[in-house]
Amino acid sequence: MAQITYREALNQALREELERDERVFIMGEEVGYFGGAFKVTDGLLAVFGEKRVRDTPISELTIVGAGIGAAMGGLKPIVELMTVNFALLAMDQIVNNAAKIHYMFGGHAKVPMLIRAPQGAGHQLGAQHSQSLEAYFLHCPGVRVVLPATPADAKGLLKSCVRQDDPVVFLEHESLYGVKGEVPDDDYLVPLGKANVMRGGKDVTLISYSKCVYDSMAAADALENQGIDTEVIDLRSLNPLDVATVLESVRKTGKAIVVYEGWRTGGAGAEIVAQIQEAAFDHLDAPVERVATLDTPIPYNARLERAALPSPAQIIEVAERML
Repeated sequence: MAQITYREALNQALREELERDERVFIMGEEVGYFGGAFKVTDGLLAVFGEKRVRDTPISELTIVGAGIGAAMGGLKPIVELMTVNFALLAMDQIVNNAAKIHYMFGGHAKVPMLIRAPQGAGHQLGAQHSQSLEAYFLHCPGVRVVLPATPADAKGLLKSCVRQDDPVVFLEHESLYGVKGEVPDDDYLVPLGKANVMRGGKDVTLISYSKCVYDSMAAADALENQGIDTEVIDLRSLNPLDVATVLESVRKTGKAIVVYEGWRTGGAGAEIVAQIQEAAFDHLDAPVERVATLDTPIPYNARLERAALPSPAQIIEVAERML
């Protein structure tokens, strides 16, 4: 297996799916000649041409709406939004059309569309460009929500999402694009709704996704030096959510911490905590804890930004207190 970056893994997945199925095409702002805001689509225009790698006007509502129409017409659009923060301009299309058309048409219409968007903080981009909005989409039935952490999962999950008949919101943390990892050379898929146990343990379970998986792994390494055996679960997707793997781990360890970069109040972690409490309460030795972003707009100041975000140190502190 080759060692490539998260960005390169996504690019490979897009290239392979464009080659595999002539119905697949990419559309979005600067995806063609510029190669995408984070260079994920770099080089694809030269291979597949303007018909299948399409630069669009600066209008997220139009981009997503056109993608929905194309999907209903039998194509497989991959819509890139320059940042998830701009998805707010297209929420009517995502929530009221993409998510609902299959149901409102009695199953006779499908919207097999993938919406890719970078998100996350840590780069001093200010309050309006540093958000993690996965909870917005998780709250909307009819939309799949996928958040890969590793380059291998980025490629395998993206390929699986392109082949879905459901609309998918595929969220890529901006801090992960340069992360390297082993990626299989062959055509492989990572199934949606199957979490990955990154590290086995018996004392406490850390449940996370996207960039916070790396924070959880760093915390687990530090806790090991204190004799605390930590299990780390990468959820990979929030809809579908692999509750079974989470519950199996929690029933073993008796303690759980959910780590995520969305805001603490109303975040995706709150739903995970609720499901654990409902299904595994009798197995818990302590209340389920959350480590999340503070309930504040993300600061521009670098020190304040770091203070607002979850960190390995916070995870360690919560685990020590819990134990």
